[in-house]
Amino acid sequence: MSDFQAIDALLASTPPDRTPLPTAEQRRQLRGELGLSRAQVARALGVSPSTLGGWEAGRDPSGDVREKYAYFLQQAQEKVRSRTTPAPPAAAADTAESPAGPAALEAAAVDDQAELAAPQPCVLCGQPARHEVAGYPQHLDPAECAAPTPAPAVVPPPALVASSPAQPTTVRAGKGVRIVAAGRRAQPADAEPDLIRQAVTEALTQHSGDVEAATAALLKRAIPDAMALLDATRKGGRYDVVAHPWLPEVLRKQTARGADQIWEARPKWTRPELPAGVHEVTALDINGAYLSALKTHLPIGQLEHSTGFDHDRRRAGVHLITPPAWEHEAVLPNPIGNRDEPGPLWVTEPTLRLLLRLSGPKYGLCDPPEIHESFTSGATENLLEKFRIALKDARDRAIAEEDEVTLEYVKAMYSKFVSTLGESNYNRELYRTDWMHLIRSQAFANLWWKAHRAHDEGLMVVRAMGTDELHVTGDWRKVFPEGRGVTEVKVKDVYTVGTDPAPTDDS
Repeated sequence: MSDFQAIDALLASTPPDRTPLPTAEQRRQLRGELGLSRAQVARALGVSPSTLGGWEAGRDPSGDVREKYAYFLQQAQEKVRSRTTPAPPAAAADTAESPAGPAALEAAAVDDQAELAAPQPCVLCGQPARHEVAGYPQHLDPAECAAPTPAPAVVPPPALVASSPAQPTTVRAGKGVRIVAAGRRAQPADAEPDLIRQAVTEALTQHSGDVEAATAALLKRAIPDAMALLDATRKGGRYDVVAHPWLPEVLRKQTARGADQIWEARPKWTRPELPAGVHEVTALDINGAYLSALKTHLPIGQLEHSTGFDHDRRRAGVHLITPPAWEHEAVLPNPIGNRDEPGPLWVTEPTLRLLLRLSGPKYGLCDPPEIHESFTSGATENLLEKFRIALKDARDRAIAEEDEVTLEYVKAMYSKFVSTLGESNYNRELYRTDWMHLIRSQAFANLWWKAHRAHDEGLMVVRAMGTDELHVTGDWRKVFPEGRGVTEVKVKDVYTVGTDPAPTDDS
């Protein structure tokens, strides 16, 4: 074979030209204009939503699925074009100006003209038309084509008119603009970068759409990314957080590998006895326990020491208390968890507030705890609220789009954020051991309240463990909504406990 024949054979063996794909931005825009979710398109193509996300970030598919995706994009373009392209106005305009009127139109476009089975809105005036021209409903006679009704002028209400003529207030018709606080000013919500979506898109692009590799890379950077998100959500905040405050000895580890003196009230409770018979028990999984617990009263500044029984609800921290006796162990877990040693102990703000509430006139389940001393600072329940909402919204969106990459990434962000708030080598930007204990304790308190709600609604509580596990008998769906949202629960397990009564001699 000659050199030229070898070249010809090589060129002949190359695959045919592939259908070009739109840009990444156009791919996302086409799907959005048709109102399709990423999960819907991915399901039709036989791929995962995360893979489709990689394609919409700029990675090109290969093999047979590429042609399927190219076909989808071509058809999507045609669908969008058919919605937005107006009918050719030249024919109607020429007809209006021509003395021949409809006769000239019929002569010029008789092949593109057809009668409709039922009237449809004219593309020029919107009134019912019985014919179509070039596939578009349209009046053949200009006299029948009513002029479009002009939109009414928008007159701003007096409250929106600027007092100074030099700086008038502009009022535009149409959809409103959602705004958020940005320091002393306001800005469009769209101006805030979506750091979570950006990180996922970059990881998928960097790893050529490999879901497992992208997820692993995101989990490794979860802690610094969580801190970056916290900084972004703290812009314009009312308080400056003390990131490395002085810590009292009760918050310091007693040994290198040991723990400090704070008791988090972690529940590990099992009902001591069930009624006779066989009981079907459902183990419920509480979604996003630590994510929900980010909404708790957190001290802003450095902790200050105080003594005495009084509790100031404007402050938060850790407290040395003598807990009250708990006489409901047969049906509900002790609010301070499983503790065998009697006497005073250091508890967090959520545990103290739980005990104070249960001792109040509404519940009356125990005596008030005795407070001996406290380390507290001025506090707010909304310190991490924007941070929590950003994570929750990303989690909700990932569930709706079946985006497991984002879901695992977000889960790692809030769980590792909480676990590394102490003196951790993995997170040196924020040393708030008090925050770590308070958030964990809030998660335990939230689980206790779910157990109380189940008991109050007639369910039998069998077990309560950690932050996210509650075992009950009875129709729990009347009490808790089922799903993957942070206000919902999932079924972790279903099992039976007990035996049928032994038959008697008389039976």
